[in-house]
Amino acid sequence: MARVAGVSQATVSLVLGGKWHGRVSERTAQAVRDAAGGLGYRPNLAARSLRLGATRTALLVVPALTHEYFARVYAGAARVADEHGFGVVLYPSPAGVGPARDPFGSARAAIDGVIASSMAADALTGIGDGGLPLVMLDSDPGVPGGPPTVNLAVADGMRRITRHLVALGHRRIAHIASDVDAWTFRVRTDAVAAELAAAGLPAPGRFVSALHVTAGRDAAVRALSAPGPRPTALLCDDDILAAGACKGARALGLRVPDDVSVSGFDDLSLATALDPELTTVRLPAESIGEHGMTALLALLAGRPAPPVELPLTLVPRASTAPAP
Repeated sequence: MARVAGVSQATVSLVLGGKWHGRVSERTAQAVRDAAGGLGYRPNLAARSLRLGATRTALLVVPALTHEYFARVYAGAARVADEHGFGVVLYPSPAGVGPARDPFGSARAAIDGVIASSMAADALTGIGDGGLPLVMLDSDPGVPGGPPTVNLAVADGMRRITRHLVALGHRRIAHIASDVDAWTFRVRTDAVAAELAAAGLPAPGRFVSALHVTAGRDAAVRALSAPGPRPTALLCDDDILAAGACKGARALGLRVPDDVSVSGFDDLSLATALDPELTTVRLPAESIGEHGMTALLALLAGRPAPPVELPLTLVPRASTAPAP
């Protein structure tokens, strides 16, 4: 590999070991990576683990394997991990609250660190006896002495979508809210209420739902059938709930968006499969996975991992329109 890249064996070792920054140029590092790819090189992780006393494996814990968002988070984390000779094992802990079962019996012997997405911090105490380096994604950043966090600007995203509906003239907005008691959903509820209050509008009716289409449909029917003036917009905590809300509106003979606007949150593939296509907020899922793995690598190298917050993007589409 050194001959193909035109460099020394020491340089190859630095690049493949992820220790080249500040010691060789990006051009040289890329030449080594190109040579490795051309030769079909794959590191012997078992041998390296024995030599270094580390597994070079990270565990990514998520609440669900079936949700597209977490698949994208994994893709981002795995890409960064691969660049540094690490692997990522994906592990579901559906409840999102602790303690999660240690998938290895003794995680300290099998993995070097943990990345947890949309989980409660105390849910991880059972993995490696809580003694492994830990990075939290989409988690409360205000926990004193807590692990490093990589978060989404969830509150700003909810403010943006609320302002979008208010700008369209909606004054009666119902919030179809997730029933999951997690930081990310509590932030959404607070942001919607605060934004409507700032606009001089009443607090939204809040209709709690499990995170699946049928439950979202039922919550939307409750919201649209409740006593008093009917809401002109349904603001949903995620795209899956929004898909259910569209079905609920149609079940009552209402048209989206002519009679009622519907918004989501996530920008899943589902958002453009719906008709009309869904107004939503785009989450940089792969980017949060990349930043999470980068933070874990910093911890493992003894470097600081400062908190990160990633911006979100409002994506207006045809499911929202001026209030009737």
